[in-house]
Amino acid sequence: MACSTAGCGSSGGCSSGGCNKMNSFDWFADIPLSDNYNFNLVEISFKNGARKAFYRNDAKLDLFRGEMVIVDASQGYDIGEVSLTGELVKLQMKKKDVKESADTIRSILRKANDQDIEKMHELRANEKQMLVKARVISRSLNLDMKIGDVEFQGDGKKTTFFYTAENRIDFRDLVKQFASEFKVKIEMRQIGARQEAGRIGGIGSCGRELCCSTWLSDFDSVSTGAARYQQLSINSDKLSGQCGRLKCCLNYELDTYMDALKGIPKNPDKIKTKEGVAYLRKTDIFKKELTYNLDKSNKYYKLSSEDVAKLLQMNKNNEFPNSLDDFNIVDTPAAREIEDSYSEDLVGSVSLSTLESGTKKKKKKKNNYRKNRNRNNNNSNKKNA
Repeated sequence: MACSTAGCGSSGGCSSGGCNKMNSFDWFADIPLSDNYNFNLVEISFKNGARKAFYRNDAKLDLFRGEMVIVDASQGYDIGEVSLTGELVKLQMKKKDVKESADTIRSILRKANDQDIEKMHELRANEKQMLVKARVISRSLNLDMKIGDVEFQGDGKKTTFFYTAENRIDFRDLVKQFASEFKVKIEMRQIGARQEAGRIGGIGSCGRELCCSTWLSDFDSVSTGAARYQQLSINSDKLSGQCGRLKCCLNYELDTYMDALKGIPKNPDKIKTKEGVAYLRKTDIFKKELTYNLDKSNKYYKLSSEDVAKLLQMNKNNEFPNSLDDFNIVDTPAAREIEDSYSEDLVGSVSLSTLESGTKKKKKKKNNYRKNRNRNNNNSNKKNA
């Protein structure tokens, strides 16, 4: 059974205890495949899905998802985990616009043994300490940059530092100090704020792991217009994610809101009547209902989008209705009965007065018990005297 979390869908559930970039849904699990199932290209994941790339299986290795392999690198080799094989790789390459004949696609050398995996774990364990030292060195050089993550190559001969910066950084002196301190080849790679949050990870305001660190791989631009269309207040503290940018999830339901807004009249901010001007206070775009408040009064009217369109057209023709009472949406008796039945089921026969009377009875019992206890103590003291 596939994972039900949005964007994951890993076959057999989440083996890692939660959704992450290593989970992939095998669409062809129950479908007999053609003879070209053994596709020559394989998708390899590095550092738990932080980075993925395609490699050629020229050695015709029998690879399965989750196996560790040694792949060719620019200098030396790297160790990664097989994340996709077969026909799924074709779909992924088409999505990322990668051609099979690309010269940049390197080869898989062999399967990783226990010694290779143990060496990789030792290198991964040193990355955190190296990250702290790298940040100290960059601050000593007064560079306006932030080093977010460090990644060792599988053979330990090269280290990649991922950093974010607003402006162009001259890090020639920084690379020299890194090389003398860490004794490896240094590569500096600039990433965006969203990519940095995806590599570091964390918990969002929704209580779940960040989408960018679990399943989200493509980052689309998010504007404040997405919040306005969804009737959200423009509050940067609530709308911004841990990366300091607008939350990616603002785009998830934007298309649904855009379709629903097609039934709402344009410029419905106010309606003129003979009683006064009614101003728009709330819009329920899914129910197609708009709530208006009559100026300088406590009267509120809930109008349908069709009636609002008619009233706006009347105002455009210099016609003003006597009142909005005739257009106000009134609850039907059936709706009231349903609401009353729900309230009876939830509350029952308990009322506020019943609770208050019960509290008074308890207080009265306590006071009587204290009086009787004091009276008995006084009588015993008199007898002893």
